[in-house]
Amino acid sequence: MAELVPVLREKAAWMEENRRLHPEAIDLLAEAGLFKLRRPKRYGGYEIDTRTLVDIGAQLARADGSLSWTIGVYWTPTYITGMFPDEAQDEVFATEDVRVCGSSTPSVMAAPVDGGIVLNGPSKFASGALHAHWQEVAAILIRPDAEPEPIMALVPMSDLELVDDWHTSGLKATGSITTLAKDVFVPQHRVIPMAAAMVPQSLSRANADSPMYRTPTSLVAAASGAGTPIGLAEAALEVFLERLPDRKITYTFYEKQGEAPITHVQVGTAKLKIDAARFHAERCAAVVDEKCLNGEPWKLEERTQVRVDWGQAAKLAKEAVDILFSASGGSAIFDRKSPLPRIVNDMNAVNLHALINPDTNTETYGRVLCGLEPNTVYI
Repeated sequence: MAELVPVLREKAAWMEENRRLHPEAIDLLAEAGLFKLRRPKRYGGYEIDTRTLVDIGAQLARADGSLSWTIGVYWTPTYITGMFPDEAQDEVFATEDVRVCGSSTPSVMAAPVDGGIVLNGPSKFASGALHAHWQEVAAILIRPDAEPEPIMALVPMSDLELVDDWHTSGLKATGSITTLAKDVFVPQHRVIPMAAAMVPQSLSRANADSPMYRTPTSLVAAASGAGTPIGLAEAALEVFLERLPDRKITYTFYEKQGEAPITHVQVGTAKLKIDAARFHAERCAAVVDEKCLNGEPWKLEERTQVRVDWGQAAKLAKEAVDILFSASGGSAIFDRKSPLPRIVNDMNAVNLHALINPDTNTETYGRVLCGLEPNTVYI
């Protein structure tokens, strides 16, 4: 992946301006096999471990944060697709290098009809929707004789309306628009209870024995996405050190910033935070991969640890970027001359995601350590 970073980096400005991934970037990643990493082996996929996903996600983020984020998002819904009945998988994976977007927040309403359901309503924050073939729509199934039930439905993107409302300060190129379902019929074999994906309880006979499907979905998402903040922080350090020889510290006698002791402290502190962030990202993935291999039941503390590691990786990486940006001087705010503003904005956006939010995840972890329930089902 490292050899692709300079090529992909050249597309970053275009992607930022157009709020979507560059078609050539998608082609390059398809050629590299990145859309098959979490695809079932029986459809030509690799079922790769999440530790590898951390490394790949970090390399992609060195090129562009939105690119890394979007590819990481594709990995999780592709993984979930393998929990659907085999008939549904046959449809989705009939497409070479299929891209599946999705959300775990049920905001669409579903009504039962003969042979399936009908969907109505919006799905917000649909990262990667502009380049996806399918979406896993999270919905609430409303039946007259039962309690409302969260479900997931596989829907071709051609059945959904795309609402261009992604005007943001960070992760601009993810194209995380709103998709809208209007009386969309979904056959029953493309519908599963959300609990079947979250626990997980695969409804696929062919994938039932695959070690990859032994992990709760939110923890898969954590391990799949933990590399993005690492790569963003590494990119910030790389940019800082590239600019360093030509910089002085204005309004001081330091003609070379690299000779100032404060710079040594800033760079050293930032690098240590990046190293610590990588530790949490790798531990997050290591726990997920170990559980997949040994098949042992998940302990509650282990589940919350994976979530808190994701949050800490993002938090520490952000702290490193903040140090480097603050040490870069006023010239760093010119976004046409430096990628640092984009890196800062992308990192801020990553840390605001509800599943990553460091404070929320730390509280959840602390609750469990204190013997309380975690106050969330997304573990």
